Amino acid sequence: MYLKNLSVINFKNYHEASLTFHSNVNCFVGNNGGGKTNLLDAIFYLSFSKSYFNPSDSQIIRHNEPFMVVQGNFNRLEQNEAIYCGLKRGQKKQFKRNKKEYTRISDHIGLLPLVMISPSDSSLILDGSDTRRRFLDLIISQYDRPYLEHLMQYNKAVSQRNRLLKKFQEIRSFDEDSLEIWDAQLISHGEKVYEARKQFIEQFLPIFQKYYTFIAENNEVVGLTYVSQLNEGRFQQGLHSARNTDRRATYSTVGVHKDDLEFTISEFPIKKFGSQGQQKTYLLALKLAQAEYIQQIKSIPPILLLDDIYDKLDDKRVAKLMQIVSSNDFGQIFITDTHQDRLANIFKELDIDCCTFAVNKGAIDGEE
Repeated sequence: MYLKNLSVINFKNYHEASLTFHSNVNCFVGNNGGGKTNLLDAIFYLSFSKSYFNPSDSQIIRHNEPFMVVQGNFNRLEQNEAIYCGLKRGQKKQFKRNKKEYTRISDHIGLLPLVMISPSDSSLILDGSDTRRRFLDLIISQYDRPYLEHLMQYNKAVSQRNRLLKKFQEIRSFDEDSLEIWDAQLISHGEKVYEARKQFIEQFLPIFQKYYTFIAENNEVVGLTYVSQLNEGRFQQGLHSARNTDRRATYSTVGVHKDDLEFTISEFPIKKFGSQGQQKTYLLALKLAQAEYIQQIKSIPPILLLDDIYDKLDDKRVAKLMQIVSSNDFGQIFITDTHQDRLANIFKELDIDCCTFAVNKGAIDGEE
């Protein structure tokens, strides 16, 4: 699978741009702030119907413009997939596949598998558990449609249950039967989410360890542990035991919405004991393993977006990374860099064709 072309109007710093891509490797080069990362985000948007970097759709519309459009044509299993998104300020966005609008945009997730590697991935290590849960959800949702449905229904049930707990406090009353209605929803959907996450980590861990060892070129032992309250016993019992705590807190304190991932190196938390280089290698291994895992499940190599991979990586490890991602196990590659010829020279040494685009403040020049 590969992206043949991309067109954007009023997307972030771009007034208008159209690009035609190489089916193998595409490099965006230019100074920081020119818009290289925004092109990667537009490609990400076509796959996930949302930005990788901006939580609100309104933030991706160019300043002072009333609307934005992003569209692209993909070759997927030898079939053309035309993906279009149009968004006007204050209105619901239109997301279409082959000119037919989705009834539910969530149905699009997984059609065009994709993996983004970015310096902002450091948030996986440094930020809270919600960031690591989103990492899990982003992977599993690309190959397991029922998982995404269970996750959405579970999140709705948590929201309704929390609203009910707040109401109990406001009216100074408690209705156990009403709460148990939402408990049943949490259990029904939450146990499915838990089992899918648990299975994923078990299958994912050996692939992740393989990539870390290869990139780091040493025998450091890295760990990835799924932390869940459901590991400790039945969900129903956990909800029942936490009932008084939930009433005092006025929110649900037990469930898969509290899940986390524990990242370790030599059995110690990598957040506290890992160097910047070790943390960056850890994150790279996570994302490369994600790409291989999705490819194994879907039999479609995902598109790989690499943003500023020289951040905290030396030339040797970047060259090794390029060697990995240029193999047949990975799909089309989009990569950014601030140096005009650095990436081109690496791919030339690897005898790999690539197309280079010079990006400067929303203007783009392309060359083979």
